[in-house]
Amino acid sequence: MKLLFLFGDSAVGKMTVGQELCKITDLRLFHNHMTIEPVIDIFGYFSGKTIEKLRKVIFEDFAASDNYGMIFTFMWAFDEPSDWKSGEKIRKIFEPYGTEFYYAELVAPLEIRLERNKTPNRLENKPSKRNLETSEQRLIHDDEKHRFVSFEGEIPFENYIKIDNANLSAAETARIIKERFSL
Repeated sequence: MKLLFLFGDSAVGKMTVGQELCKITDLRLFHNHMTIEPVIDIFGYFSGKTIEKLRKVIFEDFAASDNYGMIFTFMWAFDEPSDWKSGEKIRKIFEPYGTEFYYAELVAPLEIRLERNKTPNRLENKPSKRNLETSEQRLIHDDEKHRFVSFEGEIPFENYIKIDNANLSAAETARIIKERFSL
């Protein structure tokens, strides 16, 4: 089993790169909004506790499956100890199955992410982002509140790559990740 953590700031292209990786590997995509959107639809608001429970069930069942592996996309606030703990909780679910872990961080400047925030693929897959004014304000606010780009040497994991995908297509970025980790 392989688990690729694909992380980065809002609208950096995590989901789209993950979709492209699925086309060229046997990995399955679990992007963070696959649990966020249904919870918002049902509850009428974001419920982090419920989202975390749903993800845990999916991780547990997937880890025990015969699947080749998973890509999990998320935003990692490096200044939040709880985000570091969340990653460790996920690892602990998969470790008993001999899982190989990979970490790919995507980075791009704010102006590019603001443009990507409006792409049809993003809006189709993430209904909560369709109010562009609110989505843009949240993106800017999150950048001001937290640090979503790692410092040099901060990520302690062996299988790690940081990619500035500002001038790369999602397909090019996916190929880089596939080749780096021999996926």
